[in-house]
Amino acid sequence: MGKIKIHPDQKYIEGLAANNSAIIQEIYKKFVPKVVFYIKNNSGDQDHAQDVVQEIMILLFNQAKNKTLELTCPFDAYFFLLCKRKWLNELKKTSNKGVTIHEDVGSINECGVELVEQTEQFNEKQQLFDAMFLKLGDKCQELLKLSFTIKSMEEVAEKLNVTYGYVRKKKSLCIGQLTQWIQENNNFKSLKNN
Repeated sequence: MGKIKIHPDQKYIEGLAANNSAIIQEIYKKFVPKVVFYIKNNSGDQDHAQDVVQEIMILLFNQAKNKTLELTCPFDAYFFLLCKRKWLNELKKTSNKGVTIHEDVGSINECGVELVEQTEQFNEKQQLFDAMFLKLGDKCQELLKLSFTIKSMEEVAEKLNVTYGYVRKKKSLCIGQLTQWIQENNNFKSLKNN
């Protein structure tokens, strides 16, 4: 099997990663109306649609920044399927009764489904990391946030007004605690196997 072929719509992913306002506006103009129409026709309203789109845009931004998203199908199909699945999950959470869905099967292709599953898995991992990160003390959170953004540990030590040796040791302890909590979490095993 050869190398996967990146779709020309990868420009949208790269635009999101770069926080390119022209690309973001283009996404809202070209792709969001279809999502809004779908949600309004499936037990939702304008506010629901905006919430779903916002959450998916943030998710895509985070995944694009991590450089873990290579688009192999049209952005339109991928984005729509992500939003659709997010909306269906919301409906399932809030409704005990059956949900009527007006389906357009033509817009779904196999590569889009695979990419959406990768993105949903990325989101679950990110949520687990975020939840465990918030369990850390304030000092650990501050130290790790700085070390994620500043590459030089000397600069981190200077910013925190502590020694280089202390920063290295404390960072190691904080990462160790974070890793332990993540690995002990019930969701970790299922995420690890996917």
